Parts: sequence; structure tokens; C-alpha cells
Amino acid sequence: MPDTAVSEAHWRPSADRSTLQARAQLLAELRAFFAERGVLEVETPILCAAANPDPAVEPLHLDADLTGTGTRRWYLQTSPEFAMKRLLAAGSGPIYQVCKVLRADERGRRHHPEFTMLEWYRPGFSLEDLMDEVAALMRRLVHRPELPMERLRYRELFVQRLGVDPWTATVVELQALAHARGIADARRLDLDTDGWLDLLMSHILESDLGRDGLTFVYDYPASQAALAQVLPGPPSVARRFELYWQGMELANGFDELLDAPEQRRRFADDDAERAAGKQPPLPTDEHLLAALDSGLPACAGVALGLDRLLMCALDAEHIDAVLAFPAQRA
Repeated sequence: MPDTAVSEAHWRPSADRSTLQARAQLLAELRAFFAERGVLEVETPILCAAANPDPAVEPLHLDADLTGTGTRRWYLQTSPEFAMKRLLAAGSGPIYQVCKVLRADERGRRHHPEFTMLEWYRPGFSLEDLMDEVAALMRRLVHRPELPMERLRYRELFVQRLGVDPWTATVVELQALAHARGIADARRLDLDTDGWLDLLMSHILESDLGRDGLTFVYDYPASQAALAQVLPGPPSVARRFELYWQGMELANGFDELLDAPEQRRRFADDDAERAAGKQPPLPTDEHLLAALDSGLPACAGVALGLDRLLMCALDAEHIDAVLAFPAQRA
């Protein structure tokens, strides 16, 4: 006999009706925002033949015959970025997408393996232009037209609030700082420079960001460029930003890399890091590289987590509160 108490608890949604209404209103308003600005809504496949090799993002996959040519491995998108850049290279103009993305091994108060992402690209925009547009969208979606914004360079943030220069600090210095700031097991962790910087950001700095408005942290170390352009130094900086509001990271934006050989080199570096960490190899997205080689227009792009935005807007403590059916109820 089934346990009726457990059954009753799990067939019901986690989010209440008012939260579902807030999500519907948010989606309607963001679509109106982009329609007013002439940005085209697009859709791209959730199942992909290749995957982003970023070692920090592990894709889910399935093995199936989807083309009538035999069973092969398909990857569920961790971001629509690669496919959207193919559209940009083909002449789409400014585009946006609201979609589900999936990532393995992500579960917690602010994390869920399946989440809703808003991603958009603006040909001809600078990174500063895009930050302004992100702020305008945020103000509209949370109905706070007066919401202030600030921009902090990554280096200035670490120097001013932690007294350390992220471009020159050694692993030993960063580890000692993490221990002094009370990060559990800091003396036992074996991280590289970027690993320590990420730990200090997430455990020490992040909770204070965006408390009085929107905080954009920008110009990251070149080693954290991901798919962003790098400006030569000294010091070299990656032209990217992250948006924080109420102590939560909501968005990640890039002055997009246009160089196909450089993108291939970065993919190779990611592949090597995955191999060193004993993560499974992933097929390279040759479609993306061909699109870059054909000519991606100069553009800035950003991804924004809508579930986290709803958490902030509704003062929700856990991401499950803004989802109809989280993984445990799916």
C-alpha cells in the first residue's frame, strides 16, 4: 500500500498560486520589454550533439536514436549560448530566449538541476551598454524604477574589502586569508588561484553585494574569461560582469569572444582540465567554431537566472518555493 501522507505531500506543487502568478507576470513583462526594444525571441534545441567543456558545469545526457542513423549520445543544454551564437552569425540581429537548462550535481538552497534561464545578445552593444539594459530590465521586472545600481571592478572589490590584490596574491596568501576569514577547512583545501578567489567571493564577499541596489562586478582576471574577450594589460582583464542583488548572483554577461582559433584553444584548455580532474570527455561543438569562423558580429550577451530573480523579488528562502515541481516532486 502506498504511504498516503508522502503521496499527498509530493503530488502538490511547492509554489503557491500567488508565486505562479508572479512567474507568469514576470514572463509577460520581460517579453513586452524586449518587444519594445526590437529584440527577437528565439528557440534552440534542448538536446545537443556537443556540450560546453567548462569543468565547472557538468551536463546531463541521454543515449538515443533521434536522427534515424543509430543510437548516439545527446547532451541536455547547460545554456543556449552556442546555438544562439550560430543564429547571430547567420544574421539574426538582437535575440533573446527563455528556456530550461539542466546541470548535473547542482542542488541546494539556491541551486536546482533544472532551472529557467533568460539569455540575450545585443550586436553593437558594449559591456557597459548591456549592464545598463540589464538594470533597466531588472527595475521593470521588480517594479522598482528607482532601484540604484553600482559598478565595481573585480580587482577593486578584493582590494577594498579583503585587502588583497587578486592579480598578484599567491595561493598561500589566499589560503591564509580564507582561513583567517573563518572558511571551514580552508587549511585542508587544495585549490588553484582562481579556486581560492571563487571561494572568497562566494563565502565572504557575495553576501554583502547588491544590498542597497544592483551591483555589477566587472573586469575579471583573464584566467576567468570563459567565453569573454580579454583586453591586454597590465593587467589583462576579461570583459565580463556578474550581477548581484540582495547578496545573490543573478546574471553573468560577456563582451563576447569572436575569435574561432582562440575559442578552440580555450576548449582545449577546458578539455585538459577535465581530463586532469577525471571528468568524462565531451565532444567539441564544431558548429559553434564554424559559426565564429564565418564571422560573429561584435556583441555583448548575458544570461540571467529567473528562478533566483523570483526568489529575491518574493523574499523566498529556498529555490523550491518558486518552482511548481522541484526534482523531489517531479
